[in-house]
Amino acid sequence: MTDAAALPGHPRGVVASGRATRRAVNVLAPNASAMTLDGTNTWLVSEPDSDLAVVIDPGPLDERHLRAVVDAAERAGKRVALTLLTHGHPDHAEGAARFAELTRTKVRALDPALRLGDEGLAAGDVVRTGGLELRVVPTPGHTSDSLCFHLPADRAVLTGDTILGRGTTVVAHPDGRLGDYLDSLRRLRSLTVDDGVRVVLPGHGPVLEDAQGAVEYYLAHRAHRLAQVETAVENGFTTPEAVVAQVYADVDPSLWPAAQWSVRAQLEYLQDHGLIPGGPE
Repeated sequence: MTDAAALPGHPRGVVASGRATRRAVNVLAPNASAMTLDGTNTWLVSEPDSDLAVVIDPGPLDERHLRAVVDAAERAGKRVALTLLTHGHPDHAEGAARFAELTRTKVRALDPALRLGDEGLAAGDVVRTGGLELRVVPTPGHTSDSLCFHLPADRAVLTGDTILGRGTTVVAHPDGRLGDYLDSLRRLRSLTVDDGVRVVLPGHGPVLEDAQGAVEYYLAHRAHRLAQVETAVENGFTTPEAVVAQVYADVDPSLWPAAQWSVRAQLEYLQDHGLIPGGPE
């Protein structure tokens, strides 16, 4: 068995519903797959002495799961007062409208199309509910509307799909862009260096105890993949499909279609920076 402390980010291990930090409780959605890992982590976040809670990413449109989130709040003696979205992918946001009906809450998101109510989310916003403070961190790259939420009181950051608890995330080209994603990772690294963030509460996979180590691993992984893609192109593999077959040969082929999104983003990045032919003149 691999020692979790030796893995990137020091994952806690088993992914399950339950308390992750003093203020954050996970309700795991039953949508496990190769892309969603153990399922979507729906986060119920609140101050210990407050009767109000915030839910981040209600998850898929699964009635049992949405009611399980409400039940988890009620067992803790709390009422869901607000719903937030890290981004608009269905495994995070499809259930938001129904969850808003169940809880009579507004939904705040960066993308206006996902909002229910007048308020959205933007860089620099601070969400305060029942004494809880969540700081909005813009982290485009996986998607253009991706956000993270800094939870200072727990020295934690809720990352959606920007950083996963296991493996690495996809840059969902063309909406996601690699340059944006690298900037977002550097922004998260600054949180670990300058703001004391220690814990990653991801949208999928286990909690990570070493936030800085996770970010550094992601940055190194992206640099390594870029070098591999550049070499593949130099060797004559110029289409996304051909590059994936070369660079991702050790990855389950069922994941190759998703890997093509990242490769397209990598090719675009390399072209834009003049490292391979085809970029702007």
